[in-house]
Amino acid sequence: QVQLVESGGGLVQAGGSLRLSCAASGFTFSSHTRGWFRQAPGKEREVVARIGWTANIVYYAESVRGRFTVSRDNAKNTVYLQMNSLKPEDTAVYYCAAARFGVYLNDYQKYDYWGQGTQVTVSS
Repeated sequence: QVQLVESGGGLVQAGGSLRLSCAASGFTFSSHTRGWFRQAPGKEREVVARIGWTANIVYYAESVRGRFTVSRDNAKNTVYLQMNSLKPEDTAVYYCAAARFGVYLNDYQKYDYWGQGTQVTVSS
């Protein structure tokens, strides 16, 4: 049974930092695209960042570029999202995801496995 478990969310003041982790079990995702998405109340789920089998294949949404960094540790089957200079508009539930196929995947419907989500709240 494949499981993705996120951790690291919480409440932080604007300008602060958080680091999200997503540990996978039940399947080795070292060669697969991993993504981070977020969903704020009343809004659609949107891609935040994704990383391919190599760290050279990364993508960031324009809204987080320069502030967030996605990375992966294949030995731990884990991906990370370092979030710096957080803004109130970053407030959302953050989800990690993994895809069985595909590389340049920004559409959440292309991902096959999802974590339960972790709340990130940024106060002004």
